[in-house]
Amino acid sequence: MSSVSRPWLARLRALDVLALTALLWFLAKFLRYAFPPLFGTLQTVYGVSNTELGLTFSALMGGYAVMQFPSGALADRIGTVRVIVGGAVVAAAAAIALFASTTYPVLLVAVVGIGVGTGAHKTVAITLLTTVYPDRSGRALGTMDFVGELGGALAPVVVVAVLAAALPWASLFLAAAVGGLCLAAAFAVRVPVRLPNDAADAGFDADDGLRSYLAVFAAPRFSAFALVAVLVSLTVSGVTAFLPLFLESRPGIDTSLAGLLYSGFFLVSVVQPVTGDLADRLGALRVIVVLLALAITALAVLVVAGVGPLVVGVATLALGVGLHGVRPGRDAHLMNLIPDDVAGGTLGVVRTSMLGLSAVSPAVVGYLSDVASFSVAFGALAAALALATAVVAALALTD
Repeated sequence: MSSVSRPWLARLRALDVLALTALLWFLAKFLRYAFPPLFGTLQTVYGVSNTELGLTFSALMGGYAVMQFPSGALADRIGTVRVIVGGAVVAAAAAIALFASTTYPVLLVAVVGIGVGTGAHKTVAITLLTTVYPDRSGRALGTMDFVGELGGALAPVVVVAVLAAALPWASLFLAAAVGGLCLAAAFAVRVPVRLPNDAADAGFDADDGLRSYLAVFAAPRFSAFALVAVLVSLTVSGVTAFLPLFLESRPGIDTSLAGLLYSGFFLVSVVQPVTGDLADRLGALRVIVVLLALAITALAVLVVAGVGPLVVGVATLALGVGLHGVRPGRDAHLMNLIPDDVAGGTLGVVRTSMLGLSAVSPAVVGYLSDVASFSVAFGALAAALALATAVVAALALTD
């Protein structure tokens, strides 16, 4: 019995870094996507408009975006563990401040703090997982992203449950903060012993200048793919911020059904380990083209007036498959293009560009929905995604 269980235990222990990293990402996504289902409540409590709600979510994404390069460059110098643990502590402290907030300005500051704290995770987590699991990076990144999307999927369900139980809506942020602190402690204890000796204390090899991080952008193919990453990211940000309200504007979709479809939009991210594995086997660019084409088709169906609830539901799930499925291949392809000695900082620059521009997306979608309609706003997102698809297709054909 002992000889049988030991290999199984060894395989299980080998997943500890992935499990802790993915669970912290789960909480980061939970904190982020608990806000859109609360938009109606926040409008009632604070008396704010759609534009102001969009600005609030943009503030969160802005705080998240500005941390991408600093966290990656800092991880190159002091190590991934210190950066990820520090970010988790900051996010937990901001969630506690949000729980205690009584005014909209305090809420806004706390939201930015959550963005800053969670922003220290993803860039560093990508470099960490590709170091610990070099031969299974696509699958590892896909698993982390899937677990994170479960946080987004559960967020609206938890929000509905909290409101239905007449509990304070901010109590879920307090619970998330406690969970984040516990995971950060476990991460700080367990992960260092699993890293190579040269990565446990000082992180990855680092170059002293920002110029070395930016030099990678001189390669046309890298810059083109970075543009694709930006366009996809801003589309995802705009869609996820207003998808519940957008779905409610479709015929036959009420608030409850919109919430369920929003959860489904995240639940279908279960495909990410599969799409990550396919990207490893078939080539990331080919897989990304197919998934982006699926997402464009789904968006086009959703913006068509008069489609029924069944069609809306199928299109929403297809949109989730397309937008979520591209992430493992995107991240693995970026890491393949970036030299190892500047991995953290250069990926941080890319993700700062991605998320800095995508942080504006919710505000733009909110504005377009106010002055025109949600169909116009989501049609603009479909156009951005079409451009990204064209660029990836060109890269794939010339690969």
